[in-house]
Amino acid sequence: MRVLYFLIPLIISLILEFPVKRIALKFGIYAKENERTIHHGKIPRIGGVAIFIAFMVGVLLFVEDNITSRAVIISGSIIFLEGLLDDIFDVPPIVKIIFQLAAATVLVFMGNVYLKVIRLPFNIVFRVNILGIIVTYFWIVGITNAVNLLDGLDGLAGGFGVIVLMTIAIISAIFHTRNVYVISLVLAGATMGFLYHNFHPASIFMGDCGSQFLGFMIAGISVYSFKSTTFITLAIPIILLFVPIFDTFSAIIRRTLKHQSISAPDKRHFHHVLMNTLGQTGATLTIYVITAVFGFTAYIYINDTAQGTLILILLVLIFEIFIEYTGMISNSYRPILNVLDKIASKHYHKAEEETKSDE
Repeated sequence: MRVLYFLIPLIISLILEFPVKRIALKFGIYAKENERTIHHGKIPRIGGVAIFIAFMVGVLLFVEDNITSRAVIISGSIIFLEGLLDDIFDVPPIVKIIFQLAAATVLVFMGNVYLKVIRLPFNIVFRVNILGIIVTYFWIVGITNAVNLLDGLDGLAGGFGVIVLMTIAIISAIFHTRNVYVISLVLAGATMGFLYHNFHPASIFMGDCGSQFLGFMIAGISVYSFKSTTFITLAIPIILLFVPIFDTFSAIIRRTLKHQSISAPDKRHFHHVLMNTLGQTGATLTIYVITAVFGFTAYIYINDTAQGTLILILLVLIFEIFIEYTGMISNSYRPILNVLDKIASKHYHKAEEETKSDE
């Protein structure tokens, strides 16, 4: 029975993408080329329609009917509608934010999905209803847009989403949160069906109706799943979603330093930098592997917080060095590399002096 949670949405999404492509091309709903895109030609950009329908069918079939699941359906529908309008009409950023806040409001107040406590190391716990609601709003809107920004290569956002959702499903099974487990598998299946059409070379893109819906659902599911765990609040979701969080913060800092709007398009995102060396498929597969590594780190963190934290620190250090080496933020931003250069230079001069003294 459990395999059907994943399999039925997958089949529905896989089949529905064929008519969605034809409808999109008939009405001229295809991706426009700009400074951020790398594709060429008229590629439909409403693949998220099939993901959304497959997900909703799966939820109605398999998810227990309660106030939270209803809030998930309503809020997800709001985000999907906003994304679809954007794919068709290119709505202004302020309209996107209004829809995202409206959807978050449904999830928070109708579904009761928000952080009620903030847990820190050494068993420090703060009960923060109002602050928890504010943090939840920032989290949901932030992750929704971060996953949207990640949708820059064929198969990238979809594959990333499947890996994250499968990890959440596994962790939810450990915590015995059945609805989160089922919702995660249903959305993973719906996204996997889409990936058949979206992996390089893509014949359809998920569009904002797909990427924002996927990001919103992942953000909401992560809060729903881990809001009452005994672990540090949001630690697991932050680990799972490190790649889009890292990419988004890098973009914000980069554009701020250049005195640009934070929504200005560019080709210095993490996936663009990887693509310059590895190509589209290589970059996509590399991010799949990185996401899986962070997912495994989250699993380790659950079983051994100290070990998981050490691995996370090492991974963050590697990413920081990557940022500095590739100039993702700025060619002059090199704090760690400058320290390493000084250490290397010091050892070089010391070895040179020892060689001379031996002579």
